[in-house]
Amino acid sequence: MGKLSTVTAKDAVRALKRAGFVEDRQKGSHLVLIHPQTRARVVIPVDSGRTIKEPLLRAIVKDAGMTSEEFIDLL
Repeated sequence: MGKLSTVTAKDAVRALKRAGFVEDRQKGSHLVLIHPQTRARVVIPVDSGRTIKEPLLRAIVKDAGMTSEEFIDLL
């Protein structure tokens, strides 16, 4: 797996939307994205001013069914 660094929630959401994910709903500071074909569901904490650290980002990428290299290419 490639090296994932910290990214903002805005960048992570933008990358997942490029991969085909669409917004499903938001409750508080958590945005739920779903991929229409694969039905993969990803929850992103969208707390403004904070970054998503590597362990959580790695879990988000895994839930999305992607490799870290695929995700990095979408950033």
